[in-house]
Amino acid sequence: MTVAKIAIRSARIEDATAIAAIYAHHVLNGTASFDTVPRTVAETAERVGWITGQGWPFIVAEADGDVLGYAYATQFRDRPAYAATCENSIYLHPDWIGRGVGRMLLTELIDRARDCGFRQMIAVVGGGEPASVGLHEKLGFAHAGRMKSVGRKFGRWLDTVYMQLPLGGVS
Repeated sequence: MTVAKIAIRSARIEDATAIAAIYAHHVLNGTASFDTVPRTVAETAERVGWITGQGWPFIVAEADGDVLGYAYATQFRDRPAYAATCENSIYLHPDWIGRGVGRMLLTELIDRARDCGFRQMIAVVGGGEPASVGLHEKLGFAHAGRMKSVGRKFGRWLDTVYMQLPLGGVS
């Protein structure tokens, strides 16, 4: 498959259809998300608008006009004391898993999260997915904990792995 250069750019509302399709695949086929029903395109568009409206990064990887994956950062928890801590989310089109797109997205997301004022990034890895844990480790995330058997999907109990990356700022 010949592909034009992969570009990372800010997500737009019109990306909602592609983003929703990528997320639906992971909801229906994997354990990275503990959702069991995919978001609609309208819900996805609302999410893109809300996140970008907060000034937080929501980015996509694109080649030849196709969205290959996406990533975003949101405040870790909604309480004021968490305002400088974000949680990342990253999902790839299944054809692009293991091809370096996740690393490109997460690297850019880290930079953009830092630039918008976050000083800690938390990865909450549903199902303890080894590929996701590995990607985060490669980019400097440290293990911060594991919650055992906290989610149930596809008839089995799943762990959640927490990982953390300092982004800079005052200690």
